[in-house]
Parts: sequence; structure tokens; C-alpha cells
Amino acid sequence: MAGRTLYDKIWESHTVGVLPTGQTQLFIGLHLIHEITTAPAFDMLREKGMDVAFRERTFATVDHIVPTDRRKRPFLDDEAELLIQALENNVKQFGVEFFGLDSINQGIVHVIGPQLGLTQPGMTLACGDSHTSTHGAFGTLAFGIGTSQVRDVLATQTLAMDKLQVRRINITGALGTGVYAKDVTLYIIRRLGVGGGKGFAYEYGGAVIDNMNMEERMTVCNMSIEGGALVGYVNPDQTTFDYLKGRPHVPTGEAFERALAYWKSVASDADAKFDDIVSYDGKEIEPTVTWGINPGQSVGISENLPKPQDYSDPEGAKKAYEHMGWTPGAAIAGTPIDVAFIGSCTNGRLDDLRVAARIAKGRKVNSKVRALVVPGSVEVKRLAEQEGLDKVFSEAGFQWRDAGCSMCLAMNPDKLNGREVSASSSNRNFIGRQGSPTGRTLLMSPAMVAAAALNGKVVDVRQYE
Repeated sequence: MAGRTLYDKIWESHTVGVLPTGQTQLFIGLHLIHEITTAPAFDMLREKGMDVAFRERTFATVDHIVPTDRRKRPFLDDEAELLIQALENNVKQFGVEFFGLDSINQGIVHVIGPQLGLTQPGMTLACGDSHTSTHGAFGTLAFGIGTSQVRDVLATQTLAMDKLQVRRINITGALGTGVYAKDVTLYIIRRLGVGGGKGFAYEYGGAVIDNMNMEERMTVCNMSIEGGALVGYVNPDQTTFDYLKGRPHVPTGEAFERALAYWKSVASDADAKFDDIVSYDGKEIEPTVTWGINPGQSVGISENLPKPQDYSDPEGAKKAYEHMGWTPGAAIAGTPIDVAFIGSCTNGRLDDLRVAARIAKGRKVNSKVRALVVPGSVEVKRLAEQEGLDKVFSEAGFQWRDAGCSMCLAMNPDKLNGREVSASSSNRNFIGRQGSPTGRTLLMSPAMVAAAALNGKVVDVRQYE
């Protein structure tokens, strides 16, 4: 009998039963909530006279709508103020632990979960946010869910779900200088397509993944959803265990040893059977930049923009060219930018800021560029300032901001204006994503964003490495 994958093991151990629909009723070990998808869910509980079933398994923060330059209440945006008030009232009424603006633990939900040790191997985890797959870096089955499902988890701590197939993605060999986790995930999405993961969970492995630190693994898992995969994960290993040990919600003493034994047991067996396997050589990956309106429309920094007919969806490529205003065959290097954004749940962690600061140190942002650095949490901000990274960025001409989602999705004052072009370390380049219906977003690694900010255009970061 073939061995089992991590996905199989966690799915089986969290199965409550099989519903008449054929779906599995799956127990959810950890539920993370924020201000955007929760207000209607709590209202539904009130309507039915229900309570939060396992409030000790639910944690709340505020991130999407938080201004990063002026956090004073009330917010200048009336809608944002109403959203945060609703969350504050709901967590108070239902007794849910809340990391609000005055908390040292406030931050982007997918940054603070791992940071606090809430996210642990062998869990099922749900959050009303697309990029919940981030937590899979710890050997967790983490699902992004909608508002009605948020209600279901609050009320029952379970979800009705269909089991996915599992695709193993091996990244072999080693990465070259100036190539980062963001380049890896953009490369995978380019090769497999934005819909290539539909119906699959992605298990990432191979020497490149094995050698990544936890923050890098989170970047790769974060963008699984951009490739159509609801779940993306990495098997837990010593890197995982070392990261977790000593964090606030991680067991200590003998309890830690018991947890460790369980964490080790959930990793995919050596003879695990996968529904599909693909492999890519790390040395083939170079610094990567998106040119279009979805994360699969990207090229390596040395490449020219493709012809629409070279895509499986030529009409989609034509639409991208119409919006972006580029010319097929032109080089991506040298594309002028107006805004540089370093942050988000994809690349707003301490390691991301260190990498970008190394590029920015002793240099100056181009006078035509508006550049922002937004830490992913209050704790990331504190640690970065402890290392002096804030001074490096400020002296270079970047704006050093408070923690929040910021310009990733612009549900706050951080937005593009008109046809501005943004070099962004975030996860989506959809039309209007960064706040302007005519704005244009180029996704890239934090190092590439920093290099673009200095030059006022897209450049190969390897010249600085």
C-alpha cells in the first residue's frame, strides 16, 4: 500500500463525517478573522441566536482598512471606521481575542498567525481571506473561505468541503544570485497557469524549498491561490520546528516534545502517492516581473514581452496589453515606474525588509518615484527598527509606515493615482487592485522593487547583488 501525503493525513484526522451531499465535514483547528468578511457572519449568528462554538480557537485582528500613516480614530474614511467598529463590537460581544490597533500583536492576519505560534503543523486553519494558503508553509491545511463559511466556522468549528487532489511541485538544484522566493512562485504560476491548480492542493518540495527559511516558504505558499490551488503546503522539518519553538502559543517542556512528535508524523511518507508531479530546475529561474493583469502573465528580467498568440489565452493577453499599454516584443527591463510598494502578506515580513534594505542602503530613491515600506505587523516593525532598517529606508527616500495591508489592495488611503505604474511586492496585479481603475501593477520581489525605486524603472537586481 502506497504511503500517504500530509494532505491525506490531516484530512483524515480532522474528518467529522461525510455529509449527504458527499462532502466531508472537516473540523477546523484554528480560525483567524479580520474586519472585512466577518460583520455579516456575526449578524447571521445573532439572527439564529447562536454563539461562537470554540472561541478559544478564534483570533481576530484588523489589517485591510488600517491607514498606515495616520492611525488616529476615528478614521478619515467613514466606511473603514464603521468596519473596525463592527469588528470591535462583535469580538467584545462574542468573547473573541482581538489584536486591535493598540495591541503589540496587531498586523496582517497571515503575518501574525505564524509570528505568534498560532499556526502549527498538522492543523486545519481557515480565514476569510484568499491568501490563507500562506499558513501551509508550516505543514498546515489552510483554507481561504467566504463570509457564509466564516459563519459556519464560528457556529460549528467545521466546514463542508470536497477533497482535493495533490500535486507535488519539486524545485530542484539551487537558486542563482538575486533570485528569491517571489521569483519561484511567479515562475510556477507562469508555467502551470492561473487556473492550473484548480482542484489541487500543491505540495512544494525539492532542494530549493528545503533550503528556504520559513518566511520564504510563506511567500511561496501565499500565492498558491494565484495559481488556482486552494491549498499549498510544505512538509514540516527542522526549519519549521526551530522557527516555532519559544513562540507565545507554542507548547513548552514535555508538551512541546509531544507536539513535535505529532508534527513529524504528519509529513508526507517517503512513498506517498501523488495525483500529479512536476519538477523545475532552480537555476532556470531568474528575477521575474509580471507585465499583465494576472500573476501568470510574467517574464524573466532578461526577456521581452510575449506575443498574445504565445499564450493559451490570447484574448486575455490582448486585454492585458490594452490595459497596460505595452508593446509585444518590448523589453520588460527599463519599464518606467511611478510607485514602489514593499509590504503585504506576501512580502511584508522581517526577512523581506532586510533584503530590500540591503539594496537601498546608501542609495537614493529616484526623485520621480513615490516609495512606501509597510511592515506586515507591529512586531515586524519593532524588530526592523531595532535593526535600524527604518533609518536605511528613510535615508534612501522611502516612506516608513505603520503595519497594515496598505497598497496591496488599497482598502485604505494607500492607492495608485490614475495611470501610475507600481513596482509591487504584493500578490495581485488585477485591474484596479491597487486603488485606481486605470493603474498598472508590476509584481516582483522586494529586492526588485527596491532596485526599481532607486532607478525609476525596472532593472535587474543582480547588478546590486
